[in-house]
Order: sequence, then C-alpha cells, then structure tokens
Amino acid sequence: MAGPLAGLRVLDLSRVLAGPWCSQMLADMGAEVIKIERPGRGDDTRSWGPPYVKDRDGQDTSDAAYFFATNRGKKSVTVDFTRPEGQALVRELAAVSDVLLENLKVGDLSRYGLAYEDLASINPRLVYCSITGFGQTGPLAQRPGYDFIIQAMGGLMSVTGERDDRPGGGPQKLGIAYADLTTGMHAAIGVLAALVQRGVSGRGQYIDLALLDVQVASMAVMAMNYFIGGTVPGRYGNAHANIVPYEVFQAADGPLVLAVGNDTQFRRLCAVAGVPALADDPRYATTGSRVRNREALIARLQEIFTARPALAWEEALCAVDVPCGRINDMAQVFELPQVQARGMRIELPHAAAGQVPLVGSPFRFAETPVSYRLPPPRLGEHTQQVLTDLLGRSQAQVAELQAAGVV
Repeated sequence: MAGPLAGLRVLDLSRVLAGPWCSQMLADMGAEVIKIERPGRGDDTRSWGPPYVKDRDGQDTSDAAYFFATNRGKKSVTVDFTRPEGQALVRELAAVSDVLLENLKVGDLSRYGLAYEDLASINPRLVYCSITGFGQTGPLAQRPGYDFIIQAMGGLMSVTGERDDRPGGGPQKLGIAYADLTTGMHAAIGVLAALVQRGVSGRGQYIDLALLDVQVASMAVMAMNYFIGGTVPGRYGNAHANIVPYEVFQAADGPLVLAVGNDTQFRRLCAVAGVPALADDPRYATTGSRVRNREALIARLQEIFTARPALAWEEALCAVDVPCGRINDMAQVFELPQVQARGMRIELPHAAAGQVPLVGSPFRFAETPVSYRLPPPRLGEHTQQVLTDLLGRSQAQVAELQAAGVV
C-alpha cells in the first residue's frame, strides 16, 4: 500500500541537514519530493567527504556518505533560481506543490520573487516552511546558523560533557548534529500540522522555524530545573541530574550503562549485586536521597561492578527488569539482532553504485507502511522528467535551458 502521505508533493529548496532531514521523512511516508539543486554543484553535502560512495568498480563517486544520509526518496532537479528563467520554473513547481521547504538566509528568496507572499498568491494552499538559525524576527535574524553554534548558544553544551573538576572536564557538543536533526523533525511536525489545518480552512500557511528556538525548547527538563530550582544546571558527564544511579559503570571488561529510574528498580539492582542492605540504607532508599548522596553511592557501586563482565551484568539485570546496556559502536549497532529484526538497515539500487546501504525509517505504520522508492539521486537526475511530465516542457525546451545553464 502507498504510504500515509501518498499524493502529497513537496518542493524542497533546502540543503545540508535540517531541511533535507525533514523532506526525507516526508518522502519515506509517501510524499513526492522534488529537490531543487544548483546546476553543476548541487547540495553542499554532496562534497562533504570522505567517505564517498563507491561505484561498481570501487572508485569514489562525487557523492559523499553525508548526502546519502538525508536524501533518500527524492527527485533531483537542477534550477538556477537566481536567474529569471529559473525563478519562473520554481513558481510553476510551487503552483502544483503542497509544501515548500527552504533554509536560505532571511530575505534571500524575496529577492527572487519566491517568498511566501509571492507564491501564496499563485497557490493559496501552499504550506511554506522556512528554516533558519535564529528565525525571521529578533536581533539575530540575519545571522547564519550552524548546528555547533546553536548547541553552544542554546544551552546544550553547558550540560554536556564531564564535570569541570574531573579529568577531561568541560563543555562538549553531541556527536551528531542534534540541533539540525531535531529542527528537521520539528519541521516535519509543523508541516503536517499545517496540512491538517489546510484540510479545515482550505488555505496553506507560513511556518517560521529556527534552530535556536528548537534547541532552547529541547532543553526541556534542564530548563525547568533552572526555572523551578533557581540554579543554573551544570554538567554531569554521563550521569543524570535528577536520577541516581543513572550513568556509566566500568565492569570487569568494559563499560556498562545503568539507568535505574525508581526505588523498585534500585532494590532489584541491590539484590542482583549482592548488597540488598543498600536498598534499606536511608541515604539511598529513595530517589531524592540517592541524588543527595550520589558520590558515596556511585563509588560503592563502581567497586561492585568491577567484579563481573559487562555481558554478565546485562543479562542478570535485564532478567529482573533493571534497565542497562553495553555501549556499542556503529558496527556493533547493526549487528544487534533487535536492530536487524526491526529492519533498520536497508539497501536500494543506485545507478552508479549498485546496491547502497542506508539507515531505515523508524516509522511502523500498520496500514500504510513507509516505502523506499528512490535512492539518493544523482545531481539533476530527474530534471528532464519533472520539467516534461509535470510542467509540460518539450525535450527541446529542456535542452535549451540546459545549454543556457538555467537547469
């Protein structure tokens, strides 16, 4: 069956990560996504390697793994919309689309007659989502936004990393582009909400989405700890500000993550560890007391955990429903039977590379499952098809546009 968004058309003028992450999610759910790229260069991330995807002969192609991570399921159409002929093509495509995504600097598209007001006059049903670093308003609106900077400015790095008084202490960014990815997910949610509202009102609307806003909102519990507690949260390394024991312990042969969320789980942990009396000690009997006495408790538990290998601890603790797990690298992740059973690695045929591995979608729809129809496209792969089939251009007209460098 077709995905839940079958019949929806998305015109994607975004590039790099936040916007393409959103449009890939929409594509997996069945939307037709037309990705607009610069002629000759394409999305910046096509060149963000190594590693680059290999062709059938084992040679590097011009497309980086980074590009493949966020552009499955899309059609690539090259258009230079800085030129009047290119602007006309984008307007025609917007007229027959449901959604437009863009992440250019504030005001850039208005210079080309492609702002929301311009396109809504052509297609009042258009949902137009702009993704920027700081939003369309405010004193920093004109400032470019990058994930690393947003993680710093939005508070994430202030609570990520080891404590300053420990070796290696200091702020750290996450190992993934968290602000970009969460903004892409918020963009998808916003687009879908606007489409639901369009079903009521018959009109689309403009969505102003900022990486900084998303990052600040994502601070969630840490922000509320500050609001309610009146103290600026600090860094706890791999520990938790409000729950103990909830961190990494060194077993006999490697690290193990323990996430004890309540008093019942703590009592089970103590039984498995052979120290049931700890659960009755008033210093550790409740969540609050464990947080207040974390240093002494963690030192005692760390001493205990060194007695057995990580796998032995994992098996014993999981058997009594105490959350724990070993730390996996990427190779180990995709070797996990659970990850394999859930189909989180997929393969799609690619014209240059043959079969290419990709990370699957996490969505599991019972009636309208996600579909993997297209691999990440080669630059301009679908230009002629889209311009002829959707906009009615002849092959000769497309050839003229190509010769002029418009597409």
